[in-house]
Order: sequence, then structure tokens, then C-alpha cells
Amino acid sequence: MGRKQQVYLSLGSNMGNRFLTLQNALFSIQEKAGEILKVSAVYENPAIGFEGGDFLNACVAIETELSALDLLETLLQIERDFGRERSEHEGYRSRILDIDIILYGNEIINTAALTVPHPSMANRNFVLRPLADIAPQYYHPVLNKDIRNLLQQCKDRSELKKTKHRLVKSRLELFSQLQFIAIEGNIGAGKTTLSKMIAADFNAKLVLERFADNPFLPKFYEDQSRYSFPLEMSFLADRYQQFTDDTTQFDLFKNFMISDYDIFKSLIFAKITLQQEEFNLYKKVFNFMYKEVKKPEIYLYLYQNTASLLDNIKKRGRDYEQNISPNYLEQINRGYLDFIKGHPNQNSLILDISELDFVSNINDYNTILTALSDQILLSKI
Repeated sequence: MGRKQQVYLSLGSNMGNRFLTLQNALFSIQEKAGEILKVSAVYENPAIGFEGGDFLNACVAIETELSALDLLETLLQIERDFGRERSEHEGYRSRILDIDIILYGNEIINTAALTVPHPSMANRNFVLRPLADIAPQYYHPVLNKDIRNLLQQCKDRSELKKTKHRLVKSRLELFSQLQFIAIEGNIGAGKTTLSKMIAADFNAKLVLERFADNPFLPKFYEDQSRYSFPLEMSFLADRYQQFTDDTTQFDLFKNFMISDYDIFKSLIFAKITLQQEEFNLYKKVFNFMYKEVKKPEIYLYLYQNTASLLDNIKKRGRDYEQNISPNYLEQINRGYLDFIKGHPNQNSLILDISELDFVSNINDYNTILTALSDQILLSKI
């Protein structure tokens, strides 16, 4: 590690979901290479020198403590992580991700592995145009001209179109564009744990389901058929009051809200517990309440198979949960999936985390964050 340097990178993609690739590449750069300071607009241009799909291109400024060669190796590894394999005789061809070091401070580097400033930058409109967005007055240390002048003098007149895509510097900035995320799941799925982790990492207001002593609960266990309806109505009233209070009070010092439940869970559980006539009445009351509550912009459902749920329930050791049957858990799962299927306009994401340990494994946690980020980005395209 050395002193901090301001570095300019060029990114391009012409395969797959190009915008998601560029955005996730920025998240990786922020995590592994240095702080992203500025991000250009995103431009689209035809492939040059070969037959292939159109490219999306952008430039970013980062501040890094990595040496130029260490930075190069870090960026090459990020490319490999996205499925790119460079070869010595690669030439011009389609690529899932291309990251080039354009300028490394004011340094002039000529080695077998790296040449900086990038030797072709002055001849590439798709590099100079986005670079001019973020560094118009930056002087080329060899050509002694600023980026604006280089752009004006560039002989590359290939078509270049500014797109509506907007890249963000970090997941923190992305999540901050939202107001409310709800994380739901079956009993033991890990929704509360994940909500707490995301709230801590991304400065969110945490909204947790609170369990007050319910006077009907002991009676329900003694006589379920008699007390199921008053029990479910009582839970609904409590949830509605809590949810409304929590989601209407904004915290000016937090970026967004994240909750470990959505009030619709009341209807899912009631459908399992109540007789049909009771459920029909319950649903009428519920629908009045549901119209009034805040809806999440992203609804994340953590799916776990029944075996994983039973294992998690056993591990956390709550006495009142130990006799939950596999059939009951499967009914709840079906209820949630039916809800999601029945609300196609809701921005829902179902994530199977049966094989993930997001608490102990940072890569599993990042898998969830990537899926959540992609869902947010796709909803904005």
C-alpha cells in the first residue's frame, strides 16, 4: 500500500445485462480497489473493429492506495469474477466486462504489463466522452492537453449515444434511493437476523415485529376452535397499530426503512388457523386495514426448505416453537408464495437461501445483497 492516488477507469460491456454488469462491477471496485469518487453518464456505442452487440461504456474516478500493478491485478480478478478470461491474443471481440486503467494520477508507466496513460485513449470517443463528464480539465501528462481538448480533436466519429441509465457509487447510495424494504419468510427463515444486518450496514431504520403478551394465546392452546378467531383478530389489531406507528415515523438520520415483516402475514396465518366462514369475515376487516398501510418498494421473501427451517427452529431453542409440525411450515410457505403470485404488480423477490449461511459466510451475505441490488436496479430500468 502506498499513498493515495486518484485514478480514472473505463468500463464497458456488450454481453448479457450490460447495465447490471457495469453496476455490480462498480460495487466490486468500491469493495476491493478503492473509494469511487465520481461516476460518468452511461453511453452506448456499436462494437468497433468486430461484429458484436452494442457496448455500454462509462468512466469512474476512484481513490486508491494500491500501486498501479496491484490495481491492475485487482481489476483483472474482478473481470474474471464476472466470467471474463483475457488472453494474450484476445484482439477485438465481445466481452462481459472490460475494465481499463486510463490515468493513474499524473504518472507515466511503460511496462510489459501496463501502459499509463492508456495508449489508445485519445483515439477513442467512447472513453473521452464519459471521461469528460467527470474530469474535463484533467491534463494528459504526455500529450499536455486536457480531456475536453482531446475530445474535440478526436477523429473517432463513431456513433455514441447518452443513455438514461444511472450508475451509483455504492450499495449504500442505491439502497438510500428507497423508502421501505420488507423482508419476509417462514418461521426460522432468518428474516429478523438479515434485517438487522442490512440496517446496521446501510444505516436503515429497523422495524421489527413486536410480540406483546396476548391474553387469548393460552386459551387458544386449550381450545383452538373457540379462540382462534379472537386470537387472530387480536394479532391483527396489534400488528396494524405497530406497523402504522413504525412506518409513518421517518428518522431523518436514517437512509431508508427495513422491516422483518409485512402486515399481509396476518392474512396468511389466519387462513391456516380459521374456519372458512371466520376467515371470510376476517378478510373483510383485514382488507380495510391493508389499504391504509405503507407498502414496501421491495418485498424480499426468504425461502428455506422445511428441513432447514426445522433445523433453525431447533437451534434457536424457543420452547413454544419446538412442536411446530412440518405440515404447518409447508402451509405457511404455500400461503406466502400464493400471496406473491396473487400480487404481480408488487416488486417481489423470492430467494432460496436453504444452502446459504449469511451470518457466518460473508460470500453468502454478499449473494443476498447482490440479488437485492439487482432487483432494485431492474425495477428502475
